[in-house]
Amino acid sequence: MADESLISPKNNPFLVGHQEAEQMFLNAWQNNSLHNSWLISGIEGIGKATLAYKFARFLLSADENRKSEYASLDVSPDSSAFRLISQNSHPDLKIIERDYTETDRKKILKSIKDGEQMSDDELKSLKKSAFIRVDDVRTINEFMSKRSSNDGWRIVIIDSIDDMNTSSANAVLKILEEPPHKALMLLISHNPNRLLPTIKSRCAKLDLKPLSDSNLASLLRRYRPELAEAKVKKIAAIASGSIGKALNYVDNDAAARYDELCALIGRGSKFTISEVVDFAASGTADETSYDLSRELILKFLSENVKTSSKIIEYADCWDNAVKVFSETDRLNLDKKQALLNILVNICKHV
Repeated sequence: MADESLISPKNNPFLVGHQEAEQMFLNAWQNNSLHNSWLISGIEGIGKATLAYKFARFLLSADENRKSEYASLDVSPDSSAFRLISQNSHPDLKIIERDYTETDRKKILKSIKDGEQMSDDELKSLKKSAFIRVDDVRTINEFMSKRSSNDGWRIVIIDSIDDMNTSSANAVLKILEEPPHKALMLLISHNPNRLLPTIKSRCAKLDLKPLSDSNLASLLRRYRPELAEAKVKKIAAIASGSIGKALNYVDNDAAARYDELCALIGRGSKFTISEVVDFAASGTADETSYDLSRELILKFLSENVKTSSKIIEYADCWDNAVKVFSETDRLNLDKKQALLNILVNICKHV
């Protein structure tokens, strides 16, 4: 397995599938028409943050007097800009994201104060706030007001703009309305339709498309070199163009889980209750298992709506599944029973 830290956007120089967006940014910089604010949107796990960091590394290292010499946004991992950004210590780059809850922030500070490193289990248990705090957004103004370290660019990455409540979104809007000179805002969004229209209207837009199966396969070979080729192709086919999702599928054996789901539904009305119960039990063993089961069920239904002759039946099952999952989350209902109800409904109708 590849070192997970190297896949983190701030450390990862490797990006595929978004050459057009990279070229658009490079052209704008070379033509002195670089917009102050960019909205980078698309489904989760396709490289939006990796692209934003690539933009930042390039701007913070490129020579403004040699613009015509640049053919790409690539920056050497050995460069000072790359190393500083990787270490979260570049003076001209600010990252805005959800912080840890107040309780867990105290745990982290105590660990640092006592000189004790938190265990992997402790780190995994840390929880982040539901939203980006408005006070964190307001720190952007102070950051932008300072002169850059070499009279160059000052860059802010917000990952993601979706994680803002009304107060923090309005605070961002005020910054976008009067952007400082040589300041760049990179806003990452998984659901741009939910953003304030006034925020979207003030940004240049880069809508990234899902990755192709071949790009996904290439990335899987890079990040999970131990995978057999058959599994690489299987995961690439069901990951909906998202390398983030594909890696999650690999790490949670989603290919086998999906095959099990297909076999169960494939028995149709001949299914047995014990089979459904077993699937539901393993699918709710923990939060990760439940999230994966929900995702694979909806994936199965959406694919069959597009390809099966039983379009109406699959569409009805989709509507029922979405409704049951939504009510289960909203009312905190029994998740195992939710899976049972959804699977029995599918088996009976398709």
